[in-house]
Amino acid sequence: MDHEQRKIKIAEATWNVIVQDGLEKASVRNIAKEANMSAGSLRHYFSTQSELFAFCMQLVSDRVKNRAAQKSYDGSSLEAMETLLSEFLPIDEDRRTEMEVWLIFSSKTLVDPTLEELSQLIYDEMRQAVSTVVEGLIDIGLARGDLDKQLEIERLYALIDGMAIHGILHPDRFSVKKTQTTLQYHLKALCK
Repeated sequence: MDHEQRKIKIAEATWNVIVQDGLEKASVRNIAKEANMSAGSLRHYFSTQSELFAFCMQLVSDRVKNRAAQKSYDGSSLEAMETLLSEFLPIDEDRRTEMEVWLIFSSKTLVDPTLEELSQLIYDEMRQAVSTVVEGLIDIGLARGDLDKQLEIERLYALIDGMAIHGILHPDRFSVKKTQTTLQYHLKALCK
């Protein structure tokens, strides 16, 4: 296993510990145990917890971007836009784990400047994806004539964030089906 693969294995072990036991249990010892390695070996790859958490956050972002880039965007324009935006929502097991880990790490950005900087960068990337959808609706002539582009970008971004949070915190009340139906409804409401 090469250096980068080992770091990914450690990050995935970190995700497992966090999802199963919470962030407070994400100690070097617990993560090393989950990764089947010694604490000393783990420190060889990540000298600080902040460095490990930053790698974990970046890995979530990279996986979302890679999945989005590899998707086949068949169907109508609205269906393609829904497919893109669904990458940010907990609608299957992988995305659920990623969004849960992302949400937990996001709380750490309040006290860790390294994570805050990375969070801002990823926030901007996600906002760009949302912006692409709204601008796409305008460019292909599907958007309502009275649509305020900047306001709709912010509103759609807030909707995606809110649905992700509700899907993680209240999956029994905000199901995958409700998430998808709400996204479809909102996209249609932006159109003529």
